[in-house]
Amino acid sequence: MYILLMGPPGAGKGTQAEKLVEKYRVPHISTGDMFRAAVKEGTPLGQQAKECMDAGQLVPDNVTIGIVKERLAKPDCQTGFILDGFPRTLEQAAALDVTLGELDIKLDRVINIAVPDDELVRRATGRRICKNCGATYHVLFNPPAKPDDCDKCHGLLFHRDDDREETVKKRLAVYQSQTQPLIEYYRGKGLYTEIDGRQPIDKVLEDIEIGLRGGQR
Repeated sequence: MYILLMGPPGAGKGTQAEKLVEKYRVPHISTGDMFRAAVKEGTPLGQQAKECMDAGQLVPDNVTIGIVKERLAKPDCQTGFILDGFPRTLEQAAALDVTLGELDIKLDRVINIAVPDDELVRRATGRRICKNCGATYHVLFNPPAKPDDCDKCHGLLFHRDDDREETVKKRLAVYQSQTQPLIEYYRGKGLYTEIDGRQPIDKVLEDIEIGLRGGQR
């Protein structure tokens, strides 16, 4: 099962990826994980990526694509994968097509977990983190017993700057501008399935599985 998983920050991709890994026994591969592994292994591409990241620069497409190819060529990807966070542009999507062709891999389905921006803002801005132990809470969905007090260690809870409304809205605007062309690209290939991410977690998973079965027909 070769799956490309899309969705904006806060849509629940991580949760669904965990459940899909458990069901299909294939690796969940995110861009961040690939970069970290390549840097740790000290590959030439990993070294190039590290130099860019250390300098606070974006990793160039040719390096990113090379790292993706190295990762997808590993033995644990022979029976499938869940690719998350790549591609982000049409150029990367075209390069991924070439890479998959070279590896004799065909995507089964592109799953996009869609959630309206106002709901994503509500999810992100309600998040609170413990300064002491790092535990995560949400003022609506998972509130602490006492405001601003961690249930686990009684550390102070704080609101991250990148979870503030203005920052979240900017991040979502960038994501949507990048993603819309990709949606049309994969829709044109007949691979695209959109899932309503506002539903309960188990219903989202059920709809993903329906979409994957449709992708195999």
